[in-house]
Amino acid sequence: MIEKIGIFVLFLGPLVFFHELGHFFFARLFGVRVEVFSIGFGPKLFSFKKGDTQYAVSLIPLGGYVKMYGDDPFNKDAVPEEERKYSFNHKSKWARFWIVFGGPLANFILAYFLFFSLFLSGERVPEVKIGAVPNTSVVYSLGVRSGDVLAQINDKVVTGPSDVALVATSDIDTIAVQRLSKRIELKINMKGEDFLKAFMKFPPFTLRRPIVSDTDGQMYYLSTSDQKVDWNFSLEEIALAQIKSLYMVKLPKEVDLSQKDLGPAKFESSPLNIEYTNNEEFYSALQQKGLYTIDMIVKSVSMKSPADRAGISANDIILALNGQKIYSFETLRTTLQKIDSNSVKVQTLKSNGDRREYELIPDKKMIEDQEVKLIGVYSNGAFNGVRFIDTPSKGFVNSFMMSFPKTWETMGKTLEGFGKLISGEVSVKNIGGPIAIGKVASDSFNTSLTYFFQLMALFSVHLGIINLFPIPVLDGGHIMFIFLEIVNRGPLSRRKMEIAQQMGLSVLLMLMIGAIFNDFSRFF
Repeated sequence: MIEKIGIFVLFLGPLVFFHELGHFFFARLFGVRVEVFSIGFGPKLFSFKKGDTQYAVSLIPLGGYVKMYGDDPFNKDAVPEEERKYSFNHKSKWARFWIVFGGPLANFILAYFLFFSLFLSGERVPEVKIGAVPNTSVVYSLGVRSGDVLAQINDKVVTGPSDVALVATSDIDTIAVQRLSKRIELKINMKGEDFLKAFMKFPPFTLRRPIVSDTDGQMYYLSTSDQKVDWNFSLEEIALAQIKSLYMVKLPKEVDLSQKDLGPAKFESSPLNIEYTNNEEFYSALQQKGLYTIDMIVKSVSMKSPADRAGISANDIILALNGQKIYSFETLRTTLQKIDSNSVKVQTLKSNGDRREYELIPDKKMIEDQEVKLIGVYSNGAFNGVRFIDTPSKGFVNSFMMSFPKTWETMGKTLEGFGKLISGEVSVKNIGGPIAIGKVASDSFNTSLTYFFQLMALFSVHLGIINLFPIPVLDGGHIMFIFLEIVNRGPLSRRKMEIAQQMGLSVLLMLMIGAIFNDFSRFF
């Protein structure tokens, strides 16, 4: 928890700092006295004073503020005549506009320099790979298969997860995927929001490593070559490729299956010739050779669980439920939920070669407001991790030029997203609060620093645009008042400003409550 809070502060702190620095810079540029420059709200953790300004870091790291002399529009006349040259509300409309706009502008500039730095240094981003896709899913019906790498969405080339996030507000007509050595274009015709929800159900770490075992417990790694192993290949991709000639690489007894490379560069392999035309035939052909995917081998059994009471034990190989053959632990889970009867028959293979059938009654447990059936067995599976793609530096000039359209595109997509949120095309359930931001920050930091800074640039743009909303108490509200002054040919009445600020504060509080409610609905 301390680590996640630290990452959250590291993620949000620079965004807040540069936003407030924008206000501070233009205030000083136009001669306004800045009384307080604070990162965070609430009680001050530490502070120091230099010149007229007190610099502080406060307890609640969800924002910050710059307190300027004479910034209360209701007490404008109370500022002494000789001090008015330092007062915010006594500056020209032009000066006040730039002081207020300086915060969002700083966020846009920060996003530009983050993109520039990433282009210049070279990026290391996770490959956007689709995980194990069951043939009953919507994604499968669209033509997507397990192990496909997302290469393009509409006319937008996908280089990493942040590119996928930017299409959430668009309508997706076509996508292109890289499947083994082929590039395949697919018609999708989905809303961006639905597209993301559908694809996020199948993360790449659900792809199984191509490891099989015989009944004696000897494990083998399936390779497409007798010379070297492609450690990024998954069992699902081998099944999809319909490779007739495979090779079995014998693994040491005590091998750590979580390691990326499971063996030396040189190895002894034996040929494995099987005939198959689809996934089920592939797994069936393996079983006919006496080989079983290791995720179907029971690692352990919960004490007093239905499986334990029935007599299922560690190292048993699960073959079928109610006579339906099962070839993956994920299929075991989903099939179990679909069985209508109270009891279920589990067919297993013992290490001595005996086939047995157990009838048991699954336990039922509420998980995320859904009733889930459990039999109490744990899988012995090993899964592929996320693969990272390294891109070279674009050079100083190219990085400088490419960062402009990247920042502009991010701003456009963000505006488009907020527009669809306001119009109701995108659900308000997608709004995230501090918990969601913290989780995104932590996940991206633990994935790669490139991904972390890409999302920081994206959130910097979000912060800048949100602050430009014409809501009183936000920067956009102050800018709105300045323009109304121009139209009104003078300041608004005290009563109108009070009503506007109360309404603005109410809208802001409603948005904050909604975001926090969404956070708790998602994570608790």
